[in-house]
Amino acid sequence: MMERRRMEAALLVLFLGHLTTALEVPLDLLQELPQPPTITHQSPKDYIIDPRENIIIHCEAKGKPHPSFSWTRDGTHFDIDEDPNVSMRLHSGTLVVDISREKVDHYEGVYQCTARNKHGTAISNDIVVRQSRSPLWSKEEIKPIVVQEGVSLVLQCRPPAGLPPPIIFWMDNNFQKLPQSKRVSQSLNGDLYFSNVHREDSRNDYICYARFPHTQTIQQKQPITVRVLNMDAINDTVAAFYNDTDLFSEAPTEERKPTFLIPSGTSSSKMVLRGRVLEMECIAEGLPTPEISWTKMSGDLPAKRTSFLHYNKTLRILNVSESDAGDYRCTARNHHGRVHHTIHVTVKAAPYWISGAPKNLVLAPGEDGALTCRASGTPKPSITWFMNGIPIENSPVDPSRQVYDDSIIFSNIQSGSSAVYQCNVSNDYGYLLSNAFVNVLSEPPRVLTPANKVYQVIRNHQALMDCSSFGSPIPNVTWFKDTQSSTLDGDPYILHDNGTLEIRIAQHQNTGKYTCVARNSLGISKNHIVLEVKEPTRILKQPEYRRVQRGTSVVFECTVNHDPSLTPTMTWLKDDGELPDDERFTVGSDSLTITDVTESDEGEYKCIMNTTLDHDSASATLTVVAVFHERPEPPTDLELTDQKKRSVQLTWIPGDEHNSPIQKFLIQYEDSLHHQGHWHNLTEVPGTKTTAHLKLSPYAHYTFRVLALNAVGFSRPSLASRMYKTEPAAPDENPTGVHGFGTQHDNLVISWKPLSGLQSNGPGLRYKVMWRQKVVGSSWNDATVANISKFVVSGTPTFSQYELKVQAVNDFGEGPEPAVVHGYSGEDLPIAAPENVQGIALNSSLAEVHWDPVPPHLIRGHLKGYKVYYWRNHNLHKHNPVILSFSGNHTHGMLPGLHPFSHYSFHVRVCNGKGEGPASKDQQFKTPEGVPGLPTSLTVTDTNLDSLTLEWTPPHEHNGHITGYTLKYQPVNNSYELGPAEELALAANETSVTLTNLKYSTRYKFYLNAKTLTGPGPAISQEAVTIMDEGNTQTSHPIAPSPPRRPSHKEPESPFGNVSYSVEEDGALISWEYEGPEKNFYVEYIVENSDGEEEWQKEPVNGSQNVMLKGLKGGLSYKVRLVAKGHRDQPLHCSKELVVKVPAVASRQVDIATQGWFIGLMCAIALLILILLIICFIQRNKGGKYPVKEKEDAHTDPEFQPMKDDDCPFGEYSDNEDHKPLKGSRTPSNGTVKRDDSDDSLVDYGEGGDGQFNEDGSFIGQYSGKSTSRDTAGGHESSEAPSPINAMNSLNSFV
Repeated sequence: MMERRRMEAALLVLFLGHLTTALEVPLDLLQELPQPPTITHQSPKDYIIDPRENIIIHCEAKGKPHPSFSWTRDGTHFDIDEDPNVSMRLHSGTLVVDISREKVDHYEGVYQCTARNKHGTAISNDIVVRQSRSPLWSKEEIKPIVVQEGVSLVLQCRPPAGLPPPIIFWMDNNFQKLPQSKRVSQSLNGDLYFSNVHREDSRNDYICYARFPHTQTIQQKQPITVRVLNMDAINDTVAAFYNDTDLFSEAPTEERKPTFLIPSGTSSSKMVLRGRVLEMECIAEGLPTPEISWTKMSGDLPAKRTSFLHYNKTLRILNVSESDAGDYRCTARNHHGRVHHTIHVTVKAAPYWISGAPKNLVLAPGEDGALTCRASGTPKPSITWFMNGIPIENSPVDPSRQVYDDSIIFSNIQSGSSAVYQCNVSNDYGYLLSNAFVNVLSEPPRVLTPANKVYQVIRNHQALMDCSSFGSPIPNVTWFKDTQSSTLDGDPYILHDNGTLEIRIAQHQNTGKYTCVARNSLGISKNHIVLEVKEPTRILKQPEYRRVQRGTSVVFECTVNHDPSLTPTMTWLKDDGELPDDERFTVGSDSLTITDVTESDEGEYKCIMNTTLDHDSASATLTVVAVFHERPEPPTDLELTDQKKRSVQLTWIPGDEHNSPIQKFLIQYEDSLHHQGHWHNLTEVPGTKTTAHLKLSPYAHYTFRVLALNAVGFSRPSLASRMYKTEPAAPDENPTGVHGFGTQHDNLVISWKPLSGLQSNGPGLRYKVMWRQKVVGSSWNDATVANISKFVVSGTPTFSQYELKVQAVNDFGEGPEPAVVHGYSGEDLPIAAPENVQGIALNSSLAEVHWDPVPPHLIRGHLKGYKVYYWRNHNLHKHNPVILSFSGNHTHGMLPGLHPFSHYSFHVRVCNGKGEGPASKDQQFKTPEGVPGLPTSLTVTDTNLDSLTLEWTPPHEHNGHITGYTLKYQPVNNSYELGPAEELALAANETSVTLTNLKYSTRYKFYLNAKTLTGPGPAISQEAVTIMDEGNTQTSHPIAPSPPRRPSHKEPESPFGNVSYSVEEDGALISWEYEGPEKNFYVEYIVENSDGEEEWQKEPVNGSQNVMLKGLKGGLSYKVRLVAKGHRDQPLHCSKELVVKVPAVASRQVDIATQGWFIGLMCAIALLILILLIICFIQRNKGGKYPVKEKEDAHTDPEFQPMKDDDCPFGEYSDNEDHKPLKGSRTPSNGTVKRDDSDDSLVDYGEGGDGQFNEDGSFIGQYSGKSTSRDTAGGHESSEAPSPINAMNSLNSFV
């Protein structure tokens, strides 16, 4: 089965390669020919309409006969005649809906147009008609926002959903756009992000606007008020805002590394469609403001399609393709750190054409053809074929038609098979619908190009001659020229498939009469065409730059050559615009004249010569000056007088100065004998002189010219003078730069700088080279060489000094006696090593070495210096020797950077220009002990409340014998100030120590160093706290008060200060001050002198600096201490214990001690019973609180001690208004919390740790249920109204 499908696919490809080319019926030219319908215009697929205007749904089509139209709506026939509000335009399928009598939403839906005639049916896309919507903003009360300076902030816009979606922007009350920067910017969803807020961000008119583009309406949100305060300002103003202000917190004001506000997490994903715009954004908060950068992790960003918006926070890629898929990383960084986020981008694709939509077919009976619907997409789209709007599988059977997935093949098609085929390509992201007709016609050929049409082209340009034809079968077009019988095929002619004849480079011989012939099986048609080749238009003389004086005239010339059969038109432009309408401008046939020139006439003037076929242009600039200054004219009439062998006198006549005096004249010469065509500066003379005496060299052919210089510049050179030839002579000088050196150990190279041709003074230049060894009795050797720059003497002794001379000689004699220079023959490696080599260590890291110099004759070259090789001995082997070079004739040197307590070996070598000599014998020295290195590690283990253990490893570099260790440690207070130091001396074999009796919850800094006999080494440090984990504290909210720091002390103190208490009717009010950054505390208390069975009770504080302890029993003393919580709620700092004495509750019994001792015990008991009976009677009738209070005080845990009738038969609360319990307090009957719906306040729920703010600033609290700590403390609340101070304290407990 699979093999058969492969065979069919191969045959299909082969068949498609031989199909007839598609052909369009030209209805505008051949109106009598039949043609199926073709949709020419339709409304877009997603058609959003304005609800204020009539609905117009377009559908236009052509065909022969003209097609009729019908519509479907939501898949069913739409009867236009039944709806009085709908009409169809004449000769068109376009619908017009009058909305004056019906709502627009009545006509929303999916529409499809059908155009049909007797040859077929064409259908439009599904047109989804929806009205645009611009809903109003929902009304809401936006509370002012108070934020701490430096924190991040997001102002949400949340516009109403419109169709299409609105465009968002932020403005103020004056309709001015709010300034944005890398710190403040708008996100893609319209929200306004602040990476960190400044005081200047405070304003009451942050307004979000939404513009709905379709209806051109703008909606605005209620203004948002933002107040940015520092901590002092917040403490001063919080009382005025806490009832109507959202308080943003949870962010420190200190500088911090960036974190992303959007997107969240470390990675996210995004899908985008091919061809759309990909936008990704990363907005970060931090202080200072982070910088955002983007990279593509799997390749490079497409440079031409990529842009960065919103201060690099948004990455935009246009026209997305599949290659844009992958991982993109945005990075936010400031000098505190960086953070990354990875966005995985997936590219999908709605269907798109690969080789265009299917094309119409015009076939003759018996021909073959194909409709091809090639499309792609992601995921791969499905293809469905229709014929005349009906699925092809439901259409009448046509034996000439065969469907192959994306192609329909027609074989031996017959009349009556004309139809319109629809190809629908769809996937999850869209669809393509295309109409293509098959028109079966039998028509003889017709040439549609007008007869005897004349084509005119410019020589050397392309010529294209059309022969548009129509016929079925498709005609074959051939061309003939003049009376020739052979067809035009091959160079220089190119015949295109559409019948056009091309001549790429037309020449005059291509002029003539051409005939195109169209043939098919039904006939033949001819047409004649004339080609004329014209001469191009060229500007022969272009306008030139002019610099004229104001008030004068100027003429720009523009001479043109053109084909005489073409009519030229001259146009002048000034600065690419029209000439001024001024009579001072006169345009001639080949010139432009401007009279009485002014400064406004400055500019560029362009002449353009146009013909019907081509044009040419040239331009020049006009400069106008008040007083005319220009370069001088060149000097004239150069004459040579007083001619001598080595001199001549030159005279000249100056040119026009052009209102700027000549400053000087420059004389130049050309030596045509030695350097023809090159001019050289010879001398300068003042501008007042017109003669110059010139010194010349022998054997030269001189030509002179003169240039004049004024304030504007140099003139053009003058015309050259006549040639003056000087006679030859012997050289006047010898070569310079004579050197002697060797390239081998047995040669001497003598080099020099040759003389120039002008220095030779005559023909036959050569050099006499002379040399001799500098020893007593040696004689000169010489050799004469041609005009070269070096001479090599071989067989010389190694590194011997020579005297050298080089003399210039020509055919007219020798030059002057040359000077003697000295040189050396070639070097060889030294043959001796330094002797008497010694080394001594000066200290633990520095040594000095000495040696005797090597005799010069043993060095055999130029002494470059000495090299010392030294290395640290490891198992008696050399290891990575260090090389130090000492230039010159040194006999000692220092070796730095040595390791203490080490054995070293070294040797010395002498160096010359050839290399190094042999090494001396190895010598040794030993460095003394030094201080040891840093201990390798220092760790803290077994941390307890008052002790810890230090462990360490010895230094990697002992640098001697370790004699012991020194440990120093000292406490560190909350301000990181160091306290007194303790020091311990430890033995050399110890690697750990346990420190005891340390302070509770205190940070310590430790320093440990090792010692040798030389002294102590550097110390390694470590810090630890006498609890398990110090944690990372954070500010819980931005408006908590921040007291000033205390001055530093020598010894670290508790960060708690001024801890005090006062006993009130509600309980004991504990107050304190705190210097640290922590904001979360709790109070611990326990009965003093308890037997140890009781545990410390905890009362959370949550940011305030005072707390009311309720439920304390009268007559007892309590120990109270404050604890600051760190990371993971672990205790970080603890205050000193405070003893709180709670006085006994005053009872109404009479103190018998005040009555004297004469009343007996029985009277006292009787009187007490009488008083209690009276009190119980009064309480039962009027209500009272003291008996109940006393009863509750008798219970150790009021939460689990419900009141019983038999405990006190009169134990009810009074209805007296003055003694009502606080709303929301716990009733003693069942221990539950009840709240009043009308006037609950934050004060009622200010205690405990359950209350908090949610993200939008609203309060979330627990109004019912049991809470162990809060209910215990709140069980004995006073029934009196709270004071304003207590109310503020309750607010502080939340913020």
